[in-house]
Amino acid sequence: MEAWISLLRGQSAAVGAVNAQLVADHGLTVNDFECMLLLARAEERRLRRVDLAEQLILTASGVTRLLDGLEKEGWVDRAACASDRRVTYAVLTDEGLAKLREASKTHVADLRAFFEARYTSEELEQLAGLLGRLHADAPELDCSVD
Repeated sequence: MEAWISLLRGQSAAVGAVNAQLVADHGLTVNDFECMLLLARAEERRLRRVDLAEQLILTASGVTRLLDGLEKEGWVDRAACASDRRVTYAVLTDEGLAKLREASKTHVADLRAFFEARYTSEELEQLAGLLGRLHADAPELDCSVD
């Protein structure tokens, strides 16, 4: 049980610190960044809103609120599906891709600094291995923007 509590507290502290830095530097939350990253990696830079909700582990209303903010900034657009009127896509705009690329430069450095301030390189390798076993059956995540 201690491992579970430590994992939850550690995740909360890490996300909180990284989120605060990302907001201060770029006006993006971690969820904004992850949403834009998923769209950037998707074919034609678009995903069904329901697929975004699933991948971001958000409710339908949660992803709607998230996308509303990104749309307001001009970083994401809505697009209807030509073959199914029930389906709506979220599409990363050129401005959104530029914002994501800009934020990626410092976000990766901030992540590195957060972890390197707390762990040695050997500990980070061990931590990655231990946590990796928790999601060993999940699909591989590609964090590249290009």
